Amino acid sequence: MTNVKAVTLVTILVGVLSFAGCSKKAAKATPPAPPAPPSPTATLAANPAVIEQGQTTTLTWQTGNATDVTIEGVGTVSASGSKTVTPSESMTYTLTAKGPGGSQDASARVTVNEKAAAATTPSPTDAELFAQNVKDVLFDYDKANIRPDQAPAAQGDASFLVQHPSIKVMVEGHCDDRGSEEYNLALGTSRAESLKKELLAQGVSADRVKTISYGKEKPFCSEDNEQCWAQNRKDHFAMAQ
Repeated sequence: MTNVKAVTLVTILVGVLSFAGCSKKAAKATPPAPPAPPSPTATLAANPAVIEQGQTTTLTWQTGNATDVTIEGVGTVSASGSKTVTPSESMTYTLTAKGPGGSQDASARVTVNEKAAAATTPSPTDAELFAQNVKDVLFDYDKANIRPDQAPAAQGDASFLVQHPSIKVMVEGHCDDRGSEEYNLALGTSRAESLKKELLAQGVSADRVKTISYGKEKPFCSEDNEQCWAQNRKDHFAMAQ
């Protein structure tokens, strides 16, 4: 009877152990976490970075891993590109690139200086214009007709006077010191009248042109040689009231 109990007890114990072994489950493997999405990248530059009011500058940018790109003061832009802007004052442009991996900012500073005042050059006076543009007319010895090589100077004088109708002139007839005083005064008069006639023919009104003869009284050169005499045989202009 004792042996039967022992066998029964062993059988029950084996059954219990077998049930426990069958009910035990194998441990499951944990899958690795997915990689985090890459963070956005962004660059922004302004060229030129320093401008004057009214001038333009170009913003240039590049981004990566971004789905939404904006520039403050500009708005939504493409992932990469450029845009010309005309800021009225100094400012910092800020680009924001957003994507699954977060956001990234980039900025560019544009300095706007006040426009430099244009240098003002005072307009030349009538007297300055007259001195710069009106040329003397030379004559041959003992002649009062305008030489062919002096015609361009006479025509240029007439053109200037036509363009400046407020200017009146005195045409002075001069001679070299050879010959009598009376003869040179008459020759100087002829020379002055000859040039006046040319001016009137070119459109200068007669009431703007006066003549006077100085003969040999006011030489421009005082040496006794042909080079000096040639400088004294002329019609000289002076502004008249």
